Amino acid sequence: MIDRLSELGGRIAAWMFFLIACMITWEVVARYLFLAPTIWAEEMSQFFQIWATYLAAAYVLKHRQLIVIDFFLMRMWPGMRRVVDLFSLLFIALFCLVAIWYGTDILLESIRLGRATSTMLGVPKWMTESAIPVGFGLLLLQTLVEIRRQLRGGGPAIAGGHFGSRH
Repeated sequence: MIDRLSELGGRIAAWMFFLIACMITWEVVARYLFLAPTIWAEEMSQFFQIWATYLAAAYVLKHRQLIVIDFFLMRMWPGMRRVVDLFSLLFIALFCLVAIWYGTDILLESIRLGRATSTMLGVPKWMTESAIPVGFGLLLLQTLVEIRRQLRGGGPAIAGGHFGSRH
């Protein structure tokens, strides 16, 4: 189920990035062709970018497409690579917990104080700040799934020169 949630988050993120391109294109056309810039395109594209980035994180981990410097990893024996991978996953999980904790604190404070953006739209800040606990929550769940796979021996190893490649 967690894998499916990560896949869904990845698909939603992909569509959001597509919509960002549409919004920016429309803004350029409206501004330079019609001389009538919008009040919403920039802020909404930033909103979508924030959400898409956090939603995509679990998808990227699931597919083991994180940026990895594998110079040393490729020279390790497979057992040590698995230990390093497990340590990396545990570090990601710890980071997720910290991000969820502080992200939720900031989110609740924004709701309590009624903070909003300083643009003409005045979007409530909690709408973007909620992406942090949601995105890192999904990433934490996917990390726990990957740790479980690793402990069961089904975790990734360096294959084909790419750390964690499942291809």
